[in-house]
Amino acid sequence: MRYILSGGGNPPFQATPGSAGWDVCAVEPVTVRPGAGETVDTGLAVEVPPGYVLDVRPRSGLAFKRDILAFPGTIDSDFRGVVRVRLWNLGTEPYHVQPGERVAQFVLLPAPPVRWVEAAILTDTARGEGGFGSTGKR
Repeated sequence: MRYILSGGGNPPFQATPGSAGWDVCAVEPVTVRPGAGETVDTGLAVEVPPGYVLDVRPRSGLAFKRDILAFPGTIDSDFRGVVRVRLWNLGTEPYHVQPGERVAQFVLLPAPPVRWVEAAILTDTARGEGGFGSTGKR
């Protein structure tokens, strides 16, 4: 996948050979106050292939160890701007992001073309209209 770096950015990378996502890093220091969100510049512009989308997802280590979540996001195949990640601090202490720190991850997913068709009824399933926990606990 093609990319351009600016501001001292790092290319996305997989932390291990089995990683499904590519880590992305901050290029600037940012402090995220408790209960607040801040936008972090990655210095990275990407060219997502047609028929795909890059999902921006939180890093589990930041979430579990520091209570820092990256807002999920979508990078479409026609977007060419610099990727910025919105971090939210759910903790009680300020969190100081350092340049080069991994702040989110990308997961590449297929995004096939779809034609929406209005219908009078939808096919029936065992679940039907049940949602929001309707399938029970296990």
